[in-house]
Amino acid sequence: MGNDGRAGKDDISDKSPREWCTEALTRLNAGRPESALEAARRAADLDPGDEWAHRLVSLAHERLGRDADALPPAERAADLAPGSWPARVRLASIARRIPGRWSEAVSDAVLAARFAPEEADPEVLLGDLALLRDDHPEAERAYRAALARAPAHPQARVNLALCLLRWDRPRPHHDPAWPVDPRQTGRARRALEVWARQVRLLLALAVIAVAAAALALDAAAWARAGGFAALAALVPLTVRQARRVGVWAYVPAMAGRDPWLGAAVVSAGLSVPAFAAWLLLGAVPAAPSWLDPVWAGLAGIVVLMWPALAVVRVLAEAWRGRPLPALAELGSVPGERTAARNAGVTLWIVLVRTWSVLVPLVGGALVVEPRAAVAAVAVPFPMVRAWLRARGRGDGWLLAAGCLVALAALGCAVGGALGSAWGWRTGLGALGAAMAVYAVRALRSWWRGAPGPWRASLVMCDLPMGGAPSVALPSEVRQAFSYARSLVLAYGDPMGPRVVGAAGSVTSSGELRLIAGPEAWEGVEADPRVAVFAADPLQRRFWVEVRGIARPGPDVLRVTPKQVLVGEFPGRHQRR
Repeated sequence: MGNDGRAGKDDISDKSPREWCTEALTRLNAGRPESALEAARRAADLDPGDEWAHRLVSLAHERLGRDADALPPAERAADLAPGSWPARVRLASIARRIPGRWSEAVSDAVLAARFAPEEADPEVLLGDLALLRDDHPEAERAYRAALARAPAHPQARVNLALCLLRWDRPRPHHDPAWPVDPRQTGRARRALEVWARQVRLLLALAVIAVAAAALALDAAAWARAGGFAALAALVPLTVRQARRVGVWAYVPAMAGRDPWLGAAVVSAGLSVPAFAAWLLLGAVPAAPSWLDPVWAGLAGIVVLMWPALAVVRVLAEAWRGRPLPALAELGSVPGERTAARNAGVTLWIVLVRTWSVLVPLVGGALVVEPRAAVAAVAVPFPMVRAWLRARGRGDGWLLAAGCLVALAALGCAVGGALGSAWGWRTGLGALGAAMAVYAVRALRSWWRGAPGPWRASLVMCDLPMGGAPSVALPSEVRQAFSYARSLVLAYGDPMGPRVVGAAGSVTSSGELRLIAGPEAWEGVEADPRVAVFAADPLQRRFWVEVRGIARPGPDVLRVTPKQVLVGEFPGRHQRR
């Protein structure tokens, strides 16, 4: 038993750096980032020049939520292999999470797409960067380009659906390109939201209390005094939240990027003078009758503005984007949990759309011509089509609300066509019940902190990128490039392909370093994709082609391999 244990340890210690990298990637795919980090570090310790090992160290740190620790190994990998598209993707993926590094992330993502135009991941990353800045047209273009290369790419499918829905990020107030830490703008946003919520709630309760005391208790003077006390209470409340903002210079831009945040702050600010004017008008003895509507309107501004904004927001968010094409994209990713969650939220969006069409249609029919309600029977068809397209995804609450909306359409159509009072009662009751189901489902989600039936519950698919294996050079390839008398470098030129002679060597990490003429350097600047040829230096039985990415170094061209081809020359040795 003891000998077997020693043998197992010896096997582990005898692993090569590349075997440790393979083990680290296997552990990452199995959801064991801590163990993967240990394996990747072993590979990096055994071969500090192995850029794949450093990429896997960065990837493991990212999986563990350590973005600051993931950046240095990603930078090290890009330094070791400047022409590696996975290294550029890895660096861009982590740099975008670091404040002040957004422009570098975009540059690295563009380089990755330039290095590997045949790969999907660089385009997906470019789409993610555009989506995070609300540039939906550019994000859609990038995702469709990625799907043209890899039609089954789950991240491209899910995030393309978000583009079609005109998705808002969880932090819509923050521009990722800002150098300020998003946690600072997040604290500022919370302070502004809390201030707006407290002001509106305090003043709304004050209006109700003052009106009740003045009318029911006949204590108008005391009620107005309490109202002015409520105004005075806003001063310490405002000062307290203003101290928490911190980044006042960014507040106007935050309100511009997040219109609902700006609307909340503005509505709270308008509530204060409206409440003060309401108190002063109520104190005017024998006020003329034409001031009564103004007095009631000011009270309505204070009390009803908040719920009115909430209703407007729900309807506005429901009518943004194209949910049916988005569901088609989400339905083509059957095994992705993010796709299932987003499909359920999208179905709620479609249901709210259907309900918001039925209400004015039925209301208009009741006022103008009841028989026009027959058109209501066609309204739920897009909702049913969406349900079928999503392959029945959703929960029981959604099914119940959808059935109620369909029943409401049918009942109102029957009531309008036949003049049936029971049809109208059934339809209108089902409309109200559907909204009640939505409200209960929303409150249940809010109470549990779970995804709710609203747009904010949509999430972006953000799979880790940059773990693809590097290209290893076999021993015969290394020998050919190390001992060949001359090499042939092929590169692109505006006039067409060019071929020049070169001299070079191979580093321990597998990078080719070439000495070539200035025309080759100019060609590489325009198009870094090159091919390097060498022949068997001993018996000249085979030839080697390494396709890769060339990047100018201090004195040499550094070629990172992407593909290795080996072929045999025709000759007598092939007869054997």
